[in-house]
Order: sequence, then C-alpha cells, then structure tokens
Amino acid sequence: MSEFVDSHAHIYSDKFKNDFADVMERAFEEKVNKIYMPNIDHTSIDAMLEMENKYPENCFAMMGLHPCSVDHKFEKELYIIEEWLGKRKFCAVGEIGTDLYWDKAYWEQQQEAFKIQVEWAKKYETPIVIHCRESIDETIKLVEELKDERLTGVFHCFAGSLEQAKRITDLGFYLGIGGVATFKNGGMDKTLPDMSLDNLLLETDCPYLAPVPHRGERNEPSFIPLIAQRVADLMVCDIEKVAEVTTANAKKLFGI
Repeated sequence: MSEFVDSHAHIYSDKFKNDFADVMERAFEEKVNKIYMPNIDHTSIDAMLEMENKYPENCFAMMGLHPCSVDHKFEKELYIIEEWLGKRKFCAVGEIGTDLYWDKAYWEQQQEAFKIQVEWAKKYETPIVIHCRESIDETIKLVEELKDERLTGVFHCFAGSLEQAKRITDLGFYLGIGGVATFKNGGMDKTLPDMSLDNLLLETDCPYLAPVPHRGERNEPSFIPLIAQRVADLMVCDIEKVAEVTTANAKKLFGI
C-alpha cells in the first residue's frame, strides 16, 4: 500500500491532548506518514511546534494568521507571524485567507492580512494554504490579482464548482479534498469525476469535518484512506493511484 499525506490537520488541537500518541499510531497504521499542520494565531504556535518536535519526520508546521482570528488588532498578530517566518523555515504560510461565514465585520482587514501574508510567502518562496469559507470567488479574485511566478499553494477544503476549480488550477494551485467529498449532499460527486488527480491533495482538517461513516465525530489523520477511497470511486480509479499521485503532489508543493 502506498503512503498517504494529510495536507491539512490541526493535530495539535486540544481535542487530541489526551490521546495524541494513539491518534498518531492509528495514522501510521493507515500509512498516513506525513501530516501538515496549519497555524491559527499566536495561541496555537506553541502546541503546533511541540507536535512538530515530537514527530519531526511526520509533522510539519506552517505559519500564518487564520482569517477568523483577524480583528481590529490583527497587526499585532501579524507582527508575531512575521517574526516567526524570519526565524526558521516553515512548509507553508497558512492557513490564511478569508471567511464570510462567521463574521463579516472585518472583511477589509481579512483582505489586507491576506495580501500581506501572500507577500511574505513570495519573499520566503513558500506556498500558501488558503481558507475561503463562503468567500471562494472573492478569494480566487484576490489570488488572481496577486499571482506571479513565485506564488503557489492550495485552496484547502475545496467544495466548489468545476468553473471555480478551473480558475484555481489555472493559477497553478492545488485543491484540498477532505471529508466533504464523502457527504451525501456535499456536491463533490458532481465535480470530482471531471477533475484531474494531478491537481488534488488529500486532507482531513481534523478535528473537524470527519468523513462518512464518522461524520459528526472527531476527525483524525487515520481517516484519510476513507477520503481517498471516495475520490477513487468518483474518479473511477484505484485507491493506490489516488495515494500515489496526491502524495507526490503534496511533496512537490511543500518540498518535504
């Protein structure tokens, strides 16, 4: 069996604090050997870096400010992010982006924070990991305006249309496919069959968005094969092929 990658996992979350070793062991048993960890804000950095220190061959930290942590004091958060990016290498600047689901009050600040972090990604030649809940078209437009040869990355938790997928892949970005692909009304059954594996990464976004048959439970990296099997079924190919191509895509994007 080929190895898998979880390209987006909050494995350092408090939701795993009592059994993280067991969670990691289950991941390894399912051949999920690489886990990429997006940052949220200054409160998540220590736990994330501690997880990376415990599993240096398996867990890789990103550095960025999540749009849901952007408010009127976002410059202070960005100062911390910038300081860390200057200290050491991270696998990505993330997760960054926009979010119009929870709170629309700081839309302008979200866009500004995104643009600033994109420029840091270019400076450090690091990919970006994009969050865009209820704001995918707006975020694609932002990336189209900011794109140059130095900018690459992934739109995580993609559940959009074929037209949106094409705009994203035309930019040279990947699509992060997670548990939503397994949901009955997730809509991915209408789009994945017409996509290319060359443009996809697998992710859990754990502890959120657990795939069927675990929907509503705590998500974890060991569920990646369930997502891979769903992708294989919809794209009419072998799960080994899904594992092989998406793992290669992740290694190409993150450089690890």
